[in-house]
Amino acid sequence: MRIGILPNLSPDSGGVYQYSQNILHALNAWSEKGCDDQLVLLANNGTCDLSSLSLTRDRWEIEPVVTALTPSWRERIFEEMRQRIGEGPHREALRWLRRRLVNLRKAPTRRAFPDPEVITPRDDLRDCFLQAKLDLLLYPHPTPISFETGLPYMIAVHDLQHRLQPEFPEVSAGGEWEYREYLFRNACRYATLILTESETGKEDILNFYGCYGVTADRVKVLPYLPARYLAVDVSETELERVRTIYDLPDQYLFYPAQFWPHKNHARLVQALELLKREYHIEPPIVFCGSHDGKIRDDNYNKVMSLRSSLGIDHNVRYVGYVPEQDMSALYSGAVGLVMPTFFGPTNIPVLEAWAFDCPVLTSDIRGIREQVADAAVLVDPRSMESIAEGIYHLWTDENLRRALTEAGRRLTSSYCADDFYNRLIEILEEAKDRVRCQRH
Repeated sequence: MRIGILPNLSPDSGGVYQYSQNILHALNAWSEKGCDDQLVLLANNGTCDLSSLSLTRDRWEIEPVVTALTPSWRERIFEEMRQRIGEGPHREALRWLRRRLVNLRKAPTRRAFPDPEVITPRDDLRDCFLQAKLDLLLYPHPTPISFETGLPYMIAVHDLQHRLQPEFPEVSAGGEWEYREYLFRNACRYATLILTESETGKEDILNFYGCYGVTADRVKVLPYLPARYLAVDVSETELERVRTIYDLPDQYLFYPAQFWPHKNHARLVQALELLKREYHIEPPIVFCGSHDGKIRDDNYNKVMSLRSSLGIDHNVRYVGYVPEQDMSALYSGAVGLVMPTFFGPTNIPVLEAWAFDCPVLTSDIRGIREQVADAAVLVDPRSMESIAEGIYHLWTDENLRRALTEAGRRLTSSYCADDFYNRLIEILEEAKDRVRCQRH
């Protein structure tokens, strides 16, 4: 078969980017072992460097594609209206109006308030994929291209937070909820097979989309791996280099996360002030990650203002976007990873911390709770008191940190790159069998 892969190759995409990299690496190993299928890398907007992706050049074909759509005049009008009126109690009326505008066209556009039951066909991409003679598509990240082109595909669904926690603007505001529902409902409904990172993720898919024909046998669990670029053995020289570049203290907590509201930076800053006031300790924390875009930038400014108003500027250090080559030392030098996020079901930074024997504090919520078992301090992400108490124990109890490190090692040893490879190829072979059956 000819199998096309459309990865997310933007490092700014965080975990989805890392997942794409691990998928590509496993498929490359499969090709080097002499698989009978031809792998075709779909290079978004026609640009791709195989060497930068560590792919074996003679094992891959590259097919340039352009995936972006130009917004319609109705979309532009509605977006201007939304910018002027904003969000509020009238949001349902805005949704209704946008749907009415959309329905004046033959089909909805991708970013409008689409009717999930009316799919926008992408005949341009369908023709491109047919000309490339692709039999099966693999999407390591969710994209409406999967079902809009009408060809057999596997797709990864990383979370359904717009259904689970729509109160967060990053999954609901400005038409985001409607777009996500159009995307995930149809991506799951029409997929040959669906990839998810945990049994919790599978349960969510079946709970929300089982009524649309999604069955358990079509949802396959493929757990995350740490980022491939991380080097577990970090020398003292490298630690000192990174410590000097970012002016790091000898001991610090670490939180690598973009400034989305669900990442909970603000409550974490409040917990640090509580530790100073009530516990009389001042553990410094290092934040890194992007704050591009209105939602993230607004949240970043809120967090930095809060830091100043609480008088803990010197305890909260933001080092910006950190290049891949520096991340290993940041993990290795940290006293612990502190990640009181609201979103799961599972998270890659937890796996990365364990790989560096870095103790973990994270959220006591469904999905994450199952991911970490006894290998993390669990806190209530809604309570700054709970976060502060958890940090106090992590920061002051060396025996606790040692126990968390040992538990993290046990969990990471139970699933490795070979397991990921074997599971992915097993799932891919099943998808190929299903495609052959559909043909007949």
